[in-house]
Amino acid sequence: MTNTTGPTSSFSDGSVAGSSADPAFPDLDGAARLPGDDGFDAACTGYQRAAVHRPGCVVSARSAEDVRTAVAYAADHDLHASAQVSGHGLTTALDGGVLVDLRGLTRVDVDPARRTARVEGGATWQHVLDVVTPHGLAPLSGSSPHVGAVPYTLGGGMGLLGRRYGYAADHVRAWEVVTADGTLRRVTSASEGELERELFWALRGGGAGSGIVTAMEIDLVTVAEVYGGSLYVDVAEAGDVLERWRRWTASVPDEVTSGVAMLVLPDVPGVPEDLRGRHVAQLQVCVAPAGDVPHDDQHSVDGVHSDDGVRSVERLREAVPVLRDTLCMRPFSDSGAIFDEPDRPYAYRSRTAMLRSLEPGALARFPAAVGPAAPVMCVAGLRHLGGAFARSPRVAGAVGYREAEYLVSVLSPVAPTSEATGDEVAALHADVLAPFAPEVLGANLSFTFGPSTPDEVCSAFTPPAADRLRHLRDRVDPGGTFLANHPLPAQ
Repeated sequence: MTNTTGPTSSFSDGSVAGSSADPAFPDLDGAARLPGDDGFDAACTGYQRAAVHRPGCVVSARSAEDVRTAVAYAADHDLHASAQVSGHGLTTALDGGVLVDLRGLTRVDVDPARRTARVEGGATWQHVLDVVTPHGLAPLSGSSPHVGAVPYTLGGGMGLLGRRYGYAADHVRAWEVVTADGTLRRVTSASEGELERELFWALRGGGAGSGIVTAMEIDLVTVAEVYGGSLYVDVAEAGDVLERWRRWTASVPDEVTSGVAMLVLPDVPGVPEDLRGRHVAQLQVCVAPAGDVPHDDQHSVDGVHSDDGVRSVERLREAVPVLRDTLCMRPFSDSGAIFDEPDRPYAYRSRTAMLRSLEPGALARFPAAVGPAAPVMCVAGLRHLGGAFARSPRVAGAVGYREAEYLVSVLSPVAPTSEATGDEVAALHADVLAPFAPEVLGANLSFTFGPSTPDEVCSAFTPPAADRLRHLRDRVDPGGTFLANHPLPAQ
């Protein structure tokens, strides 16, 4: 077994491990920070700038015991508690209470023989890739390597290898989680206690409302290289590009995972010259190699050849007028370049819908709704699901609507903390998604950024799963210590 460890000797602001700004936390491996202390604001501010935590105290954890101490303190004093890694999906921010900063928990241990890794709660996917790549292994990570691995997985995890291997949450073997009573629990599908088994189910796709996860043990897959990148198409030249992509997805093998981003690019320096000033469809593709399956055979995977996947991409390339082509063989460690998403923090809102199918009529109206004439800037997205996403894992989890064939999302930048801008964006997003309504199964909370109605939150799960999650929440957190990002309403 090999490992990597995050910084252990000091914080970037100079406060040494074990120091504490608050006598309520005398024995921390990390540090407690109060408003005005060095590092307080940095811990509160994440990638998503439309919401910012304003806690009464930040506990910068360096161990699971630090997390347990912080949670126990919050519960004992009737305070809310929440945790943050990168803050990509932050929607519900603390106002007072205790924020547990997990960025000091970045250790990753890999067992190459078992093809597993133990990932601490503050590690990003980049931390994981750095450790597992030398062994020819890959996690079921997403399109952005700077996203926190644990929060991503708690929401299900719809990754670049997903049509081949399924949701990341399906491949979690164990969680280490601190519950509201201040207990650190290791939970698996075979845990002795019924409560622990229920926690294991809930955390596999049900979000983080039941506790703060300090580590997870996950399966890895034998993937060293993928064929991936993007084809950029001018919508003015191919107004039916989305329909061409939809028809193409109907015949691709399971090793091909793809999506589309609709982008209105400004005519300014910094944007590639061949894309400047254009309304572009970015067709994003990742082709996994064939032949590998998780070693405990959680999914039944058809034995298709990787050449079939590459040949299918050639059919897509021939079907659209390509402005820019970045498709190539690349190490999976370079997977962030496939979707090529921005990595600079900003404020944004989004809405999503999981779809049974994509109707051509609704799809035909989509480019104009999010194009240059839209009253608010939009980045709209489609993802092809099916394949292993649709197959139930050997051990059940809370992921909903596996029958969905596509995910549609629409995202817009907003002025930080501006309710007026947020209301305008929410109205536009509702209008953009309205044509898809007949095929909507529910929302996907991992890609929903911004306030949601109780009905929208409930829609992310099947009714039995939502009831089960609520019942578990009432058992493990009866006092409402944890501030959920998208809280399920009471029954």
